[in-house]
Amino acid sequence: MPNWVRVAAVSDLEPGKPFEAEAGGVGICLAVTQDGELYALRNNCSHEDFPLSEGEIQDGQIECAWHGARFDLATGRALALPAIRPVKTYPVKLEGDEVFVDVS
Repeated sequence: MPNWVRVAAVSDLEPGKPFEAEAGGVGICLAVTQDGELYALRNNCSHEDFPLSEGEIQDGQIECAWHGARFDLATGRALALPAIRPVKTYPVKLEGDEVFVDVS
């Protein structure tokens, strides 16, 4: 059963800029691409546990600011060393101006 938690307002988000949020005690990184696609990932790089919300978004990927590991926004798959493990992704839905993430 989904556990939708409000994490932000759409107006809080800016394309290309990661946004740090929390849902049910879980740190979330919201990412909006230049095309307006919205994604939610666990806000921890799988390499050294650095916040992904400090990184950069480009071409459907997020790059960790600490060591340059890159992850696919849609799947969380690690795309560049030093990360080899994926990061968890979460379903996202919009209701009006509110952003919800399912952390179940």
